[in-house]
Amino acid sequence: MALDDNGGTEITPAASSAVDHRPGDPGTAVIVQDAVENPGFSPHRARITDKDPRKQRRAERTIYTLFYVSIVGSIWAIAAYIAFPIESGKISDVRFSTLAIGLGMALALLAIGFGAVHWAKALMVDKEGIDLRHPVHGSVETRERAVEIFKEADAESGFGRRTLIRNSLIGALVAFPLPAIVLFRGLGPMNQDPVQLLSHTMWKKGMRLTRDPSGTPIKASDVTIGSVFHVMPEGINDKENALDEKAKAAVLLMRLDPKDLHPTHGRAGWAYDGIVAYSKICTHVGCPVALYEQQTHHLLCPCHQSQFDITHEARVIFGPASRPLPQLPIEVDADGYLVAQSDFHEPVGPSFWERH
Repeated sequence: MALDDNGGTEITPAASSAVDHRPGDPGTAVIVQDAVENPGFSPHRARITDKDPRKQRRAERTIYTLFYVSIVGSIWAIAAYIAFPIESGKISDVRFSTLAIGLGMALALLAIGFGAVHWAKALMVDKEGIDLRHPVHGSVETRERAVEIFKEADAESGFGRRTLIRNSLIGALVAFPLPAIVLFRGLGPMNQDPVQLLSHTMWKKGMRLTRDPSGTPIKASDVTIGSVFHVMPEGINDKENALDEKAKAAVLLMRLDPKDLHPTHGRAGWAYDGIVAYSKICTHVGCPVALYEQQTHHLLCPCHQSQFDITHEARVIFGPASRPLPQLPIEVDADGYLVAQSDFHEPVGPSFWERH
């Protein structure tokens, strides 16, 4: 006889005949007299497409029609991208183009989904089955059985037999990614060479370095050892395409002890009293390299963890980036403000652009 912890109610111990002692821990016992019994399968109910050949043919027509509709949606998305341009910059044009393209892509995806689900529910073999768990390792018999399962799945789905449905599905799957390909191509310049665009930025000789985003010019005396400034060219906010220019010309400015810098031949005059400036655009895929570790003098790209050593001209010391960050040569003008000696001497941004 035992007592519980909530008022002394008596608890009757389980009979030994109702206890299943399992191997392993001698203190482990499982009471099985109240175990849930396997209910088995419910009586099979035939679908209407199994009983009526006309309904089966109708379901087949519906399925391949949905797949053809998906193809139409993909083509519509591409046509809408071409027919409704957004070069005007008007928000109404952007909204209408986005709506038209989105409707086409939504139709393409939904039609594939509805068609596939309807195919599975209406035409594929409908039967109940049990999949038993097997050991993880595979034997020759297991691999042979796997091949048989693929063959059975093909026979049950009708994929090899229902050629009209199969071909329309393949066509829909081929057409569906096409709008994405067309749209991604539109992200790049359509009538200009990307190599030339990335080879030149707004920086030029005598242009002052200014704080981002205030546009305040920076004096060399303002930059202390260990500090970092987010920099942009003077007057960039007045440009009509300011964001495009900033995407290429963004710079990080840091000051180190001059003894910590190790410039190569020809670059000794690119820094001023330990102040160096490097492109903020990662050479991997163009993310902003905005994290500076003061003690190690490393720049970190937060996207894919590329690291650059500022003491050795921003060379790559870790991560997927394949080349150093381009350096902006700087000096000071007569008023003590930091200015650029020239533009970058190499293209900024990702290295997947062909470079000459």
